Amino acid sequence: MPSVTHDDAPLLADLMPWSVAPPRLGRGWPTAPDAASLRARWDALVKAEGPDREALFAPTRSRTLHTAVAQLPGQSSGTVRLARESGPCPEPVRVLHSPFDEQWLIPDHRLIDSARPELWRVADERQVFAVEQTVVPESSGPALLVCSVLPLSAGRGGRVRPLYRRPGGLEPNLAPGLLEHLGSRLGHSPGPDPLDVLAWTVTVARAGRGGCTVPLTADADVWARGVELGRRMLWLMRREGERPKLPGGRRPYVRAPLPARPLDVHYDRDDETLHLDEGLISPVPPEVWDFEVGGVRVLEQWFAARTAGPEAGTLEAVRPVTWPQVWTSELLELVTVLALLAELRPQQAELAEATVADTPVGAAELRAAGVLPVPDAARRPASVLDHHEEGPEGQFALI
Repeated sequence: MPSVTHDDAPLLADLMPWSVAPPRLGRGWPTAPDAASLRARWDALVKAEGPDREALFAPTRSRTLHTAVAQLPGQSSGTVRLARESGPCPEPVRVLHSPFDEQWLIPDHRLIDSARPELWRVADERQVFAVEQTVVPESSGPALLVCSVLPLSAGRGGRVRPLYRRPGGLEPNLAPGLLEHLGSRLGHSPGPDPLDVLAWTVTVARAGRGGCTVPLTADADVWARGVELGRRMLWLMRREGERPKLPGGRRPYVRAPLPARPLDVHYDRDDETLHLDEGLISPVPPEVWDFEVGGVRVLEQWFAARTAGPEAGTLEAVRPVTWPQVWTSELLELVTVLALLAELRPQQAELAEATVADTPVGAAELRAAGVLPVPDAARRPASVLDHHEEGPEGQFALI
């Protein structure tokens, strides 16, 4: 999306003030594109003993087999030292491993160097996570990614900003007074829905070296167009509900069967075909192959996560022997999502121009209205401990 100069556009960091660094695993084996591999890896870990178990675990300064940690909020994994663990694998959960790539994670605090419990406490079916992207020169990728599952530290993703500060879609993570001020300027009473503010934000946000900025408007028609466009972008990014489809004739299909384990992927622009060794998928528009986030092609990164050769003898080497059919279905859906998002870029550019040209609501106006600066408390997590969380070795913390 072409950049639009508007120096007074407020920072996303002020509009959605509470943010958390993304979880950092410290080891790759607790995540995988398929849940069955994670269960097999866990079984291999707990069957190993002594130095063999330690080598498989891949200890770091933050986590060893003897680290004592509390249970992850909302999860039911064990809390005994991993050196003594012999129970079944905790049920894997879906996470955003990298841009547009949902994978599986063993949700066990003992396996994760920096799990960010405050994010797990507010992760539920109502939550939406916005992930700020860092600036990459000459990259056309989005400034903001949105997902419904917990995002991990991957690629060039920056801070994670939950839409809600409490479970159940309670207490929006927005500058106090922002909804009311926007409602007054737009002629809406009451103010906009928090999800509409996020929809607008994902449509017009742009990355900058000083941080992600979000031009705002007081033009009700421009706002309505932006929210409608943003709602579609949210639906495509969150991958929830009805599966997206391209019109017949533009819908991608497998034209030649994929091999049992494809090793190479490349793209033919002339006939818009994605080659996975001798396997063929088409049509794949050039905009899909060129779709980048953080300067990295999404399709290449997605493919590499499933085919890169792991080191022999490690838990990462426990993986499907052949390419699962479900990965092909996921790849076809990913092509569809990226194609539909790429189609929206001209509308995003038009909206950005209209926002600056018409009736912008800038940071100076928000300061004059008392919306900015936000109070320090808005940048800290809300207290959401309404039940006991199990601590190390089955102990319960006093709260």
